[in-house]
Amino acid sequence: MSHAIRAMLVDDEPVARAVLREELEAVAPEIEIVAEAESGEQALQEIGALHPDVVFLDLQMPGMDGFEVVRRLEGPQLPSIVIVTAYDQHAIRAFEAGAVDYLLKPVGEDRLAQCLHRVRGMHRNALAIAESLARLHQLLPEPNPAPRKIVGKIGEAFHLVDTHQVLAFQAERELVWMVTARQRYRATQPLRTIQERLCGMNFARIHRNSLVNLDHVSKMVPLSSQRWLLTLDNGLEFIVSKRQAQALQRLCNW
Repeated sequence: MSHAIRAMLVDDEPVARAVLREELEAVAPEIEIVAEAESGEQALQEIGALHPDVVFLDLQMPGMDGFEVVRRLEGPQLPSIVIVTAYDQHAIRAFEAGAVDYLLKPVGEDRLAQCLHRVRGMHRNALAIAESLARLHQLLPEPNPAPRKIVGKIGEAFHLVDTHQVLAFQAERELVWMVTARQRYRATQPLRTIQERLCGMNFARIHRNSLVNLDHVSKMVPLSSQRWLLTLDNGLEFIVSKRQAQALQRLCNW
């Protein structure tokens, strides 16, 4: 079982879980089903305890639904997600956003085999899994459609970080660091790409090497006629050019 893919089934209907389990056992003996869950709350507990490689996740569940489960997932060991649903519209939207695949109930053997081919291709690709989960957050109902999660790396582990917790992004040559109040992560994308992804959110480029969250700016004072000092609420300081300082003052209504 050294190459087994550890799977978890999440569905509030016991019959649906039993059927999917039987189909997986028949089609893919290398899939090891390590747990089942009948609610979103139970799913999060089991995922945190067992760290499955893939979760077959029903979207329509009472209480905490499948998308809320995705919202609350956090690293460092993140599973890939296969959406299981009876509704085409939800499944296709989830797949286009970032799910590994989707299965429509009732699940056919051929379709399941295709899905498992995708699951195997994603297996152990931690960065791809984290990025797919970050994209899935775009489907969650919020006024702002911009991504609310961004991927950061500590050591060899990838984490999903809430964008509102990010104080700033700092580039050091080819490396980009993502700074929160408690931790510093290595970003997985260039600063320009991150800025584009966060378009519409309250982030501003203050320097060619810096992108800051304006919600965490505590003060900005002039150092000279050409430079300003910006301080974040955790005490982190940045140098801002005069031109950028004027734009920031307008954005912050100072």
